[in-house]
Amino acid sequence: MIIILYLSVAVIAVAFLFLVISLSKTLRSVQTTLDSVSTTLTGVETQMKGITVETTELLHKTNALAVDIQKKSESLNSVVDSVRQVGNSIQGLNTSISRVSTTVTEQTEANKDKIAQVVQWSNVAMDIWNKVKGKRNQQQNQSPQIEEENVPKRSRMYM
Repeated sequence: MIIILYLSVAVIAVAFLFLVISLSKTLRSVQTTLDSVSTTLTGVETQMKGITVETTELLHKTNALAVDIQKKSESLNSVVDSVRQVGNSIQGLNTSISRVSTTVTEQTEANKDKIAQVVQWSNVAMDIWNKVKGKRNQQQNQSPQIEEENVPKRSRMYM
C-alpha cells in the first residue's frame, strides 16, 4: 500500500508538473497576446492623437467657415433689402403710370368735343396757310425773271 501511496504521489507530482507546464505555456501565450495588444493600443493611441489634432483643426476651420457664412448672409440680406426696395419703387412707378393713364383717358373722354373742335380749327388754319402760301408762290412766278442766257457764266478756279 505504501507503493500505491508513492505511486499516487508520483502521479500527483507528474500531474502537477504537467499542470505547471501547461499553465506556463498558457501564461506565455497570454503574455504574447498582451504584448501584441499593448503594441496595438500604442498605435491606436498615436492615431487618436493625430485624429484629435485633425479634428481640432477641422473644428477651427468649421467655425471660421460659419463666421464667414454669417458675414456673407448679412451682406446678402442688405442686397435682398435693396432689391425689395427697387421692386417697391417699380411697383409705385407702375401705380403712378396707371393713374396717369387713367386720368388722361378720363380727361380725353371728358374733353372729346373740345379736342374735335381744336382739330377742326387746326385743319382750317392749315388750309388758310396753304392758300396764302400758294398765292405768294403765284405772285413770285408772275414777276419778271432774269434769263439765264444773258447772265455771263463764271469759271471757277480752285487754287
